[in-house]
Amino acid sequence: MEAMATRSLRRRLLEFHLQASHHLQVRPIVKYTSLSFFLDRFMPSLQRGSVTEKMQGGNCKSWLLEHLRESNLQLFVLISIWVSSKIHDSQPLSVRSLKALSDKIISDQHFTSRDFSDAEFIFLEVIGYDIGTSKIAFLHLEDLFIQLRGLSKLGEIIEMDTCMEIMDLLYEEDTSSLFLTSFDSLAASILVSAYLISVPKQQWEFPLLPWVKFITSHEEQDIMRFVGCILSHVLKAEESRHQN
Repeated sequence: MEAMATRSLRRRLLEFHLQASHHLQVRPIVKYTSLSFFLDRFMPSLQRGSVTEKMQGGNCKSWLLEHLRESNLQLFVLISIWVSSKIHDSQPLSVRSLKALSDKIISDQHFTSRDFSDAEFIFLEVIGYDIGTSKIAFLHLEDLFIQLRGLSKLGEIIEMDTCMEIMDLLYEEDTSSLFLTSFDSLAASILVSAYLISVPKQQWEFPLLPWVKFITSHEEQDIMRFVGCILSHVLKAEESRHQN
């Protein structure tokens, strides 16, 4: 179980998730909901161990948990996308499409359609059927983004892709604790960061921080603390790209 907690494994699973989301052409809300399900709920529950020990000792015993290889975790990544698709899509992803993708990108393990059904049950058991989406940062980010564009022409300069790149970076840098502690202020901070990155300084006319404070009820200094953290990660990523 210690191997699961390694940063390198987490990064590989994140990259696998992004690759799978791209292949399946899921919408951003499906992608980010499933990321939250997998990285913020499923993995921490596995690492605590108490849930899986209880399941393995009861009627839920499964080889998928008993031999927890990286390929098994990749299967659970696909399950997280599947569950998210069932929540957000009127026509959810099919087992057939998920299995076809697993055959293509999971090289060291072959999973059957039955494995997908079993894995879905196990996944939901492990996260305690916690599939609520009210605390998904992306939902709040999307809402703030739409509101800002409706209020100011400067909002049109900001691209949603920039906001999503920042969110992906925060997951890559293993700052997912921010996604759990204050999802709405994090969403606001990502928007402010995207604003600072995208809008030329001489055009900073819109009172963004007071507006964000009014919308989220969070103090400006708290938002700026998050923004400072986010921009430091952005700068590090830019420096790394230039060095490579």
